[in-house]
Amino acid sequence: MPTDRPILLVDDDAVDVMTVERAMRQLRVEVPLLVAQNGEEALRVLDSSRDKPTLILLDLNMPVMNGVEFLRKVKSDAVLRRIPVVVLTTSCEVDDKRNCFDLSVAGYMIKPVGYPKFIELMHALDKYWALSEVI
Repeated sequence: MPTDRPILLVDDDAVDVMTVERAMRQLRVEVPLLVAQNGEEALRVLDSSRDKPTLILLDLNMPVMNGVEFLRKVKSDAVLRRIPVVVLTTSCEVDDKRNCFDLSVAGYMIKPVGYPKFIELMHALDKYWALSEVI
């Protein structure tokens, strides 16, 4: 990642959070990782953060405020809408994909089964964002 600004991970599954943290360490992605367990908590993190995240990794199926509800809020805000959001979920549902792309996500990725495949996904994501310009 070409910035010191954090990545915000929005995911209620503790194992998935640990997997992302482990993958980032293994790939030497040395940016801070902020974690929120649902959309409401993520909005509070965004509201209180001086430096807005360079990227949001978003799960869809969460309690309190799910990923699509969170996306609607973020994309309706003039400042937050510029933060790229990549959905990282187990949902293969066409309606979920359609809803997310209608809300201008930067990508939609299915969480792979097995750590080696997850590392491949995180490596590709890291390479892509290393080449991307951020605001």
